[in-house]
Amino acid sequence: MMRKILVAVLIVSMVASHFENVASDASDCNDACTTGCVQSNTRLMRRCEIKCGIRCGPDSEVEDHTG
Repeated sequence: MMRKILVAVLIVSMVASHFENVASDASDCNDACTTGCVQSNTRLMRRCEIKCGIRCGPDSEVEDHTG
């Protein structure tokens, strides 16, 4: 009984690993980046947000690992 459950879980995990992931876009990058910018110093927070805009902007060269 335990082997059947183990085999079933293995098969389900193999099938699930082949599903295609949704590609992230610039808004996801910007949201993830600016989440790390939260600080009490507003000048530093604004500077971080500007860097995120540059990093996640349309001209950025973010590597696509979706294969």
